[in-house]
Order: sequence, then C-alpha cells, then structure tokens
Amino acid sequence: MPVSRYKEDIVESKAFVVRRLVVLVAGLALLAPAGMRLLAQSAGVGAEWRTYAGSTASTKYSPLDQINRNTVRNLRIAWRQSATPVEVREGANAPAPTNYQHTPLMVGGLVYMITGYGSVAALDAATGKLVWFDKRSRSLGPLPAGNFIWHDDPAQPGLYIISGRGWTSRGVAYWTDGRDARVISVVGSSLLALNARTGKRYADFGNGGEVDLTKGYDRPVESFRWGGPPLVVGDVVVVGGIPAAAGQSLPGDVRAFDVRTGALRWTFHAIPRPGEFGNDTWPNGSWERAGAGGVWSAMSADEELGYVYLPTESTATQPLAADFSGGARPAAGLFENGIVCLDAKTGKRVWHFQFVHHGLYDWDTPAAPTLVDIMVDGRRIKAVAQVTKYGFLFVFDRVTGAPVWPIEEKPVPQGGVPGEWYSPTQPYPSKPPAYEPGDVTVDELVDFTPELRQEALKIISQYRYGSRFMPPSVREPDLGGTRGTIQRMGTISTTWNGAGFDPDTGILYVPSVQDPGIIEMVKANDGKNEWILNPLGLSYGPYLQGPRGLPTPFKPPYGRLTAIDLNKGTILWAVPNGNGPRDNPAIKHLKLPPLGQGGRAAPLVTKSMVFLGEGGNDGVAGLPPGGGGKMFRAYDKASGKVLWEMELPGGTTGAPMTYMLNGKQYIVVATGWKDTPGELIALALP
Repeated sequence: MPVSRYKEDIVESKAFVVRRLVVLVAGLALLAPAGMRLLAQSAGVGAEWRTYAGSTASTKYSPLDQINRNTVRNLRIAWRQSATPVEVREGANAPAPTNYQHTPLMVGGLVYMITGYGSVAALDAATGKLVWFDKRSRSLGPLPAGNFIWHDDPAQPGLYIISGRGWTSRGVAYWTDGRDARVISVVGSSLLALNARTGKRYADFGNGGEVDLTKGYDRPVESFRWGGPPLVVGDVVVVGGIPAAAGQSLPGDVRAFDVRTGALRWTFHAIPRPGEFGNDTWPNGSWERAGAGGVWSAMSADEELGYVYLPTESTATQPLAADFSGGARPAAGLFENGIVCLDAKTGKRVWHFQFVHHGLYDWDTPAAPTLVDIMVDGRRIKAVAQVTKYGFLFVFDRVTGAPVWPIEEKPVPQGGVPGEWYSPTQPYPSKPPAYEPGDVTVDELVDFTPELRQEALKIISQYRYGSRFMPPSVREPDLGGTRGTIQRMGTISTTWNGAGFDPDTGILYVPSVQDPGIIEMVKANDGKNEWILNPLGLSYGPYLQGPRGLPTPFKPPYGRLTAIDLNKGTILWAVPNGNGPRDNPAIKHLKLPPLGQGGRAAPLVTKSMVFLGEGGNDGVAGLPPGGGGKMFRAYDKASGKVLWEMELPGGTTGAPMTYMLNGKQYIVVATGWKDTPGELIALALP
C-alpha cells in the first residue's frame, strides 16, 4: 500500500490517535524525574515494544497481562507476514530465509522489522500488512560463506545472492525527541536512519542518508558485518560489528554515532592500542596481529547512569584456528570474553571483568547483559547479570563493577598444543550455581539402561575430558593417543537468545541446551608450522553424538529452562523444554518424561508467565541431532509447569515480543524451518 494512501486511510483511525498520544507521552517522559524514567526502563514500555529486548536493560519483560494464566489457552494466530513481504520482493524469486533470527519493534501502531532481503519495513500492528519499506536498503559488500547477501535496489532489479544459513539483522532501534521519530538500523555495512512514520531517509544523516561502517577505523577495512541490533542511548547510536580485510577479522572496535547527523562520536578499542588501558596484556606487539574482540551480539544500557554494557567476544590471530588457538597472543588479552562498561557520552571505560582469560574455547560473551535491581542481604543493588556459553552466571554491581557474590580464580587444566600459552586459572562464581553442568565425568553419562551407559563410556574414552575448562588438544589417534578434547558446553548452550528477567520477583529465566563438541588441533598443511582446528570437522568442531542416535552421551535434559533467584543467588527450578528424543527406539519402551529439546530459543517474560519456543532447525552450528521444534509454550513463572502450548508453522528463530493495540494484546515471534520460509507470526485472543 503506498504511503500516501495509508496516511489518508489512517487519519481518522484509532491507530493514528494512539500514535499522537505516544508522541505526547514521549515528550512528557523527557520532563519526568530520572527515577521515573529508570522505572519505565526496567519495567518495559507497557503497551509498546520500543527496543530489541523490551528495554535497554535487556529484560525481555512486559507488564501486559491480558494474555494470562486463565486466557492463554484461547490464543490464536491473528496475522502472519513473510520475512520477505510480497511488495518487497518486487518480482524477485528469491525465497525468504528459513533461519530468520529477528525481533521487531512496535511503536505507535507500527511494527518495525528488517526483512529477509535486508530492507527496513513497517507493518500495520493490527493486521501485519506492509505500510512502507526502504527500497534503497542493500548489503554493501560480501558476507562470509553461509550467509545471505541481499541487494534491494531498483537500479538492479532481481539481483539476489543466496547461500547457506541466512543473514539478517536481529533487530532495529527506535529514537524520538518528542518531535522527530527515527528507526535506526544496520543493513549490510551501512547505518541507516529512517523516518518512523514514512520510511524516508534523512538526507543530512551520514552521506546521502547512510553511514558507511567500513570507514573510520584506524586500519583499512574491506568488509563489515553485524547481526546485532543497534543500541540508542540518549542521542548516540552504539554499534558493534566484525570488520575484515584480506579474509581476516580486524579488531572489533565499538563505535557510537550521532543519532541526528550520523557523525562519529567515539570509538572504543576492543583490543587496546599502545598507551591505552590493557595494552600491557598483549605482549610482544601481539595486539597488532589480533582481530575481533568486540561485540557480535546485542548490548544493554542504563539510561539513568548513562552507561553502556558490552558483551565482548574472543580474539583470534589465525583464521584457520578461529577461537581455539592463541600461541600468537600469549597472555590474558584484555578485554576479550568479558563485560565492559562504558560511558555512553564519551566511550571511556568505567569498569570491566574478563570471564575467560586467553580464550581457547570460543566462549565469547554471547548475549546482552541483563540489568536488574535486586535485594541481597537487605541491600538494594543496581546489578547486571551476564549469562555465558558454558553455564556460569556472573552478577555485578552495575555502577562499580564489584561482584555481588565472590568470584574465585581456580586452577584449570593445561594443554599440550605446541607453542600454545595457557592461563593457569579461570574465574568461578560462588553464586549462583552453574545452570548447566560443564564437567565431563562418568556419573554424568546417560544411564537409561546399563547398555547405553557402557556405550556412552566407550564414546568418551576416545577423547580427553574432565574440567569444563579442559583446553583443546592435539589429535593423536595414530600414536595411541586421544582424538581431541570433549567440550561439554560446546559453543551455543546459551547464546544471543539470552535471558529474561521479572523485575517484580528478581527472578532470571535462562534457556540453555547441551551441545558437546570435539575440539581437536592438527598441524596446518601450509608449511607455517601452525596448529589449527581440524578442518575435517564442522566449523566449530565435530559434534559429540550419543549412543544409538541419542543427542549426547550425557544425561538429559537436552534443552532446559532455569529460574534463578537473583536476590539469593539460588536456582529455584529447572525444567526440560520439550519432549526431546523420547521416541528414540533405544528408549521408547521406557516411557520417559520430557527430556528437553536441543534448540536455540529466547524467552519472553510477562506478568504471569514465561513464553519459550523450541528453536528452528536450519543453519544453527552445533545444534544437537534432532534439535529444534515447532512448539511454543507458556510456563508458570513460579513452578516451571507448562500452562499452554501450540504448534507453530515453524520453530521459533527470533526472540518473542509483545504489545497492546486497540485494547488487544499481541505476541509476535519469528519462525522458520528447513522447508518453511521465515515469517512473523502474531498471536492474540479472539
């Protein structure tokens, strides 16, 4: 529908009135006391969903309660919209991505999304019909193998390149000063600002309406990619990203741009330069050879404090070794694999903490930190909770960076890869307990039957195993040695899907899966005498499957939802998410309870429930065999009991969101499957 036609139709509609009220409320909010603004930030925005995770605190929480314990059984599909709406395709035959990892926003009656082609679009929030989209959006430069490259340019009709698992931004951002309102997005290697009502670009933003994100680094950059949502804090837009040149990642600097002009406001060097704090943790000039180390996931912000919280990734010095070899960077490597708090106005470091020293496990910090207000031993704390890929949860005072509970440096196993450097210790939080077991022991092996346990024991005996921090090892089966190291937690146990938080109770809800892999190092066949990750395995090493087709050799659940009381630092309950392999012929006769589905899924926390899907099954590296599922469930927040479930056309591939419009609450989630193109599905009561 043309924009002009839509504006004519909506002038007298309730949606128009709602939008005008939203602008008025937004203007009043600027005058509200800081405490009131923080309360709104922590508790969500009520009827709307203005940021990727419900608020800049990344709580994934909404106080809406029309859909509740008593009414949830009546949920129905209200509307569906393809990840590539027909109007956006403009006659192209390219399919929608099946792994559509996107969460839209809803402000003023419009749902803002990025399509599978990379275009920013707006939908009518009541019907899902397309209102406008940015025809100039296109990816500017190549993306790595296995990703989509979409061109949506009228000057080049029908030019679409598609391969592998799919690539699109997981979210957009919204900004308003009460007069102007903008949708901010990263499309390809460009930062865009679009008028929220019309979709038109701002000619004075960047260069002709976009900022080239390959520019402004202190090294030449050939390509840039980032799937995370931009973060708006005040009048700056903070972005992460992965710059590259000559096929190798460059330092992943985090940058902030002016929301009105697109001008660069500050740069934080994820790999410190000489003279900067932390450069001494990169001896012998190793900082010059290292890349990445920035933010590939989402970020959070405390708008009252004016702080931004970065979940940082691993660094790498060899493309073939990826995140598993560090001989060329023989030290701790601040700030990789940690959390960094910055001043949003200046980009200056306030505090930091490193979760994994000298990462050799691909255990970068995977999700936006969750900002929480909790009560610990009678003391109210402005805290930040950070999930990890390996089952630990770290909690800090978000003002000072002091741990809420003690964190102990414990000795960890060393390795034998020639030329490698190993950290002698790693941090262990004293509270809460790990929400996923990480050590490999015989007691953790599957024990459905004695025969299956013996087969599981035979499987793990081929490898080096033990501590969750057991480092990668050399593949030596021809010499009577092991075939690498079992990494129990793999690389996706908890990843960008992150956690959800209930501000009323102080409970954090964390989805996680088992995805054990084998990390084996072999000598590169290039004459350089370097040790690399075995290229015969998957991109993150071969998956460690269990006996007779079971997902892993270890006990279930294979996917779970865990409730953690952050006031006490205790686990309240943990329940399997989905049936898992109950029908496997080796155990079907045992009539077991749900075993948990090994899929990547994100939570949505509401006043009375936690909503969680089972994840998609297409293009997720490290996903267990049979992983993913099409069920979408509501769990009781207090007990973990399943209150409702519904089979969707595909597995959930993005984090769910919710909003209220014209007296009706909607829940919207992205879905997809190997044979089902991605789409947004909106659920509502009749």
